[in-house]
Amino acid sequence: MSKTQKLKPAKDSVIDSAPAPMEPSRTFGLLILLLFIIFTAVWLTRESIGNTSLDNSTLISTDAFKKLSGFELESWYLPDDSTLGFVEIPAGTFTMGSNPVLDSLAYGNEQWSRRQRQGEVELPVYFISRFETTVAQYSAYLEDTAQTSAALNLDSPGNFPIAGVTWPETLGYARWLEEKLRQSDSTPAQLKALLDSGGHVTLPTEAEWEKAARGTDNKVFPWGSRVRTDFANFNSNRPLVVGAVACPPCSYGLSDMSGNVWELTRSPLQDYPYNPDDDEVNLSSDVIWVMRGGSYADQVNNVRAAVRGGVDPSVRNLTIGFRIAISTL
Repeated sequence: MSKTQKLKPAKDSVIDSAPAPMEPSRTFGLLILLLFIIFTAVWLTRESIGNTSLDNSTLISTDAFKKLSGFELESWYLPDDSTLGFVEIPAGTFTMGSNPVLDSLAYGNEQWSRRQRQGEVELPVYFISRFETTVAQYSAYLEDTAQTSAALNLDSPGNFPIAGVTWPETLGYARWLEEKLRQSDSTPAQLKALLDSGGHVTLPTEAEWEKAARGTDNKVFPWGSRVRTDFANFNSNRPLVVGAVACPPCSYGLSDMSGNVWELTRSPLQDYPYNPDDDEVNLSSDVIWVMRGGSYADQVNNVRAAVRGGVDPSVRNLTIGFRIAISTL
């Protein structure tokens, strides 16, 4: 990075003549005018902030947002496919946790217990979003509900993952989208059926997230057991648009389950063995929520399918985002 240099006059430079001084009355008048302009600008800025739903509320209506490739404007910027970007994860069991014999990078909180390194967890059918929730999707929610947000990257292009949202804000988005899907006549039949049978749009539990990430064959990464730098955005200096890194062998065809941004879940961070009943907690208590998948800024050890991070519900960080699920749990 180049250093800023201060410009100095050359030693032989000469100032030919100084400007004539202004008359006192003229100087005073210009000073009053300048103060009035500054006051007006400050007042208009404050009024503008107070009367808009978000500082960049016009973003959602720009041509750039309307032409997001692969996303549907009329469906709240969800992916333009037959299931609005939701992928079905079949009912059944999967292996959860890490065996350090098979995964030398495993952390202690990924082991089931001292005697049992991994465990089998059975889950009913659910759907999970193919992509991380985007700036456009979250902005549509804010605009529709006339809300403000302190999310940290609302000025990013619409197909970037939304980041810097808090845990409660992610659930607010999920509840809003559930209402839209229930009311819409164009909601895909598979999604409608699960919603009608007791399902909700929400954050995935950490078990749902891990099964979606690693599949049922106990993979270390979403693509397999070997480190690959071409299947995920990690050890880099910025996030990428969702789905930018192709990963053909990744479980269930999901994108960015490793890297890009950490993804919040609705599971509290507790010791294994995993018990789905533990996900029902008193929200008035101090709870650290599990986040999964690692981010663009993390090294390879933090982008494995079983890695467990934890975050306070009020934290905002540019490396933390989320994806949503439709679940009966």
